[in-house]
Amino acid sequence: MITATHYLILSLMMFSLGLIGVMVRRNFITVLMSLELIFNAVNLNLIAFSFRLGDLSGQILAIFVITVAAAEAAIGLGLIIALTRLKDTVILDDANEMRG
Repeated sequence: MITATHYLILSLMMFSLGLIGVMVRRNFITVLMSLELIFNAVNLNLIAFSFRLGDLSGQILAIFVITVAAAEAAIGLGLIIALTRLKDTVILDDANEMRG
């Protein structure tokens, strides 16, 4: 039987992979996908604690986190389009040159 502890361990692994992806990668699309992985790990953690405690507040908070993640994805995709139009690349090192 899968318990809440299994979900918490999976959430920890997902969060760690997402954090490593944000720190190591330079491609903007990969960093955005890693941020989404972090948000999904947080959602899984919230739902696991909500299940373990028998309270619905964690599930409600997870819905709000999904909303924030959707807004973050929309803004990130807009930045990717702007960076691609200006520099023809999606490498984050080139994003510093967008000023001006």
